[in-house]
Amino acid sequence: MDEVPEDWERALTIVAHPDDLEYGASAAVAKWTSQGKTVTEVMATRGEAGIDSMDPAEVARIRSAEQIEAARAVGVEAVEFLDFQDGVLEYGLPLRRALAAAIRRHRPEVVLSLNFRESFPGGGFNMADHRVLGLAVADAIRDAANRWVFRDLGLDPWQGVRFALFGGSPQATHYVDVTGHLRAGIDSLLAHHVYFSNLGEEFDGEAFLTGIAEKEGRAAGVEHAMTFEMIE
Repeated sequence: MDEVPEDWERALTIVAHPDDLEYGASAAVAKWTSQGKTVTEVMATRGEAGIDSMDPAEVARIRSAEQIEAARAVGVEAVEFLDFQDGVLEYGLPLRRALAAAIRRHRPEVVLSLNFRESFPGGGFNMADHRVLGLAVADAIRDAANRWVFRDLGLDPWQGVRFALFGGSPQATHYVDVTGHLRAGIDSLLAHHVYFSNLGEEFDGEAFLTGIAEKEGRAAGVEHAMTFEMIE
């Protein structure tokens, strides 16, 4: 497995929900911001369907605030919400258009998203929003580069994305050495405290992330690592 190149300056993360980044990818973000790189976060939804016992409008407010707190923990200042409806993301032109617009606005060299495959590395079926969003991200990168696609956006095309990374993939190809940055990643995950307290089951975020980072680190030959599927 190869190490993710780090000779770039701007990254854009695009995921479906608040907390999607924090199951490992945010530790890599913490490393990159510590190097002086600029990372911007985009959420397709506000995660309003994520807490069964609470009104969606209140959940959207809480989870948005928790995501902003999580982003601060890893050195990210800019968090955007596209306000698609949680739980019912659909692959299609409206989503691709919104994501292409975000890419054209922020002009990243690297795009980071979440696993779009049917399953996760340890098994278990991946949810629809993740599958839909990840695939739309991969296609929107190409859309954003084509000046004849989504011409009505009024934004110049952006052909500068060097590669896309998808965290939590069962087909991982690359790793980021996050040694020294795992604590920030853990803090970002724990920022989602209201969400986790309403899951109805005990979740030890610190043990969860540490276990992943140690396992992936052993495979990569470093202390702590997070793995990604890279598409160039």
